[in-house]
Amino acid sequence: MLRVGVITASDKGSCGEREDLSGPTLAKLVQEIGGEVVEYVVLPDDKTLLAEKMRQWADELGLDLILTTGGTGFSLRDVTPEATLLVADRLVPGIAEVMRMESLKVTPKAMLSRAVAVLRKQTLIINMPGSPKAVRECFAAIAPAIPHGIQILKGEASECAQPDVS
Repeated sequence: MLRVGVITASDKGSCGEREDLSGPTLAKLVQEIGGEVVEYVVLPDDKTLLAEKMRQWADELGLDLILTTGGTGFSLRDVTPEATLLVADRLVPGIAEVMRMESLKVTPKAMLSRAVAVLRKQTLIINMPGSPKAVRECFAAIAPAIPHGIQILKGEASECAQPDVS
């Protein structure tokens, strides 16, 4: 079972002015890949607060996966990617590339996403979009690879390549 944390970055959501729909959507989707959301929080769009929570969940709780939702656009308050990069040990560019590629099939605005994916110690951190619809679309694109990637990260699997049967 994957232990997962979900962080929703939303100024309005953090002060109760808007209901978070994307975080609960992620919690349901996580179950489909054998995960359980064990930590969930709605935080304001604050780089320091977001980075501190990611750091705590990775270092102290040892979560397998942290999914953020929101804060990946062009607004001056959208700082989730910067917070994520602050805590990164290594980058995982393919995950964000696939999300953008799949989203581009739905809307040309997908190219405006600044989402990133990184590794911190043995935790995979992925920035997701802020709307439930986009969360579902992006998660569907990356879900097949997440459990295996985490197994490799944890030293529980070693091979990604399929055997050549030709």
